[in-house]
Amino acid sequence: MLSKGKLKKDFHKNKYKYIMVIPVLIYLFLFCYKPMYGVIIAFQRYRPTLGIARSPWVGLDNFVRFFKDVNFWRVVRNTFTISFLSILFTFPAPILLALLLNEVRVSWFKRLVQTVTYLPHFIAMVVVCGLVNRFCQSDGLINDLIAFFGGERSNLLIKTNMFYPIYILSDIWKEVGWNSIIYLATLASIDQEQYEAARIDGAGRIQQMWYITLPGLLPTISMLLILRLGNILGVGQEKILLLYNEMTYEVADVISTFVYRKGLSDADYSYSTAIGLFDSIINIVFLVGANKISKKLGQSGLF
Repeated sequence: MLSKGKLKKDFHKNKYKYIMVIPVLIYLFLFCYKPMYGVIIAFQRYRPTLGIARSPWVGLDNFVRFFKDVNFWRVVRNTFTISFLSILFTFPAPILLALLLNEVRVSWFKRLVQTVTYLPHFIAMVVVCGLVNRFCQSDGLINDLIAFFGGERSNLLIKTNMFYPIYILSDIWKEVGWNSIIYLATLASIDQEQYEAARIDGAGRIQQMWYITLPGLLPTISMLLILRLGNILGVGQEKILLLYNEMTYEVADVISTFVYRKGLSDADYSYSTAIGLFDSIINIVFLVGANKISKKLGQSGLF
C-alpha cells in the first residue's frame, strides 16, 4: 500500500498521466457502472410509467419464469453449442495462422498474407452478413460451386444443419487475421538465441516450433482462453440476428437474441433484464473457474 506522502509524490511526478486517465474513468462510470443501477428491474415488474422506484417488487419470479420457459433449454443449448464450436475452431485459427506466418521467410509474401487476412476485420458486420446471405442464396456463389460439382441448388441459410458451419467459417474469415496480431507480437518477443542454440543442437523447424515457439505462446494463449471462457454465453447477438430466421430458430436462437426479442420486440423489460443478469452470472462463474484451472496447471492467470 502506498502511503499518503508517496501517493502525493507519485501524483506530482505523473500528473499528466493521471489527467489522461480521467476521460477513461468518466467513460467507465457513465457507460459501465452507472447502468448497473438498472439491474434492479430484474427483481421487479417494471413499468416505464412508474419508473424503477415505484415499480412493484416480485423477487426471483422473473428468473423462475425463465427457467420454466419452453425456450429455456433451447436457447441455453444453442448458446453453449455455438460457443463450444467457436472455441474449438475459431480460437485456434489465429494461433495456427501466426505459427505459419512466423515460419515464412519471404517478407513480401508474409506482408501480403497479413494484409489480406486483416482486411475483413474492418468490414462492418452488417456488410459481412449481407455478403453471406447473398452467397448462400439458391443463385449465390456457393450454390454455383455446388451445382458445378453436380449438387442441387438450395437456400443454405434455411437449413438447420448448415447454420453452424456458415456461422463458424464466416467468423474465422472475418477475424482470423486480426486476432493473430497479438500472437505474432508474442512470437516476435521470443529470444532468438533459443532458436540459434536449437539449430546448433540439430533441431529442425518442427522441433523448434514444438519446444520453443509453442511454450513461448502458452501464457498468451491461456490468458486469451480465460477471457474467451469468461464470455462463453456472450455469443454475437448482431451476427445471429442478421443471419437467422424462423426456419433456423431451433439451432440459432441464443440467449442474447432471446433477450433482444423479449426486451425490445415484446417490451418485457424485467424479464429480459433477468435473463441478461443470469447470462452475466454464468459468464463470471466460467471466468473465475477458468482462471483457477489455469493457475493450477502452472500457467498465468488474470487475477
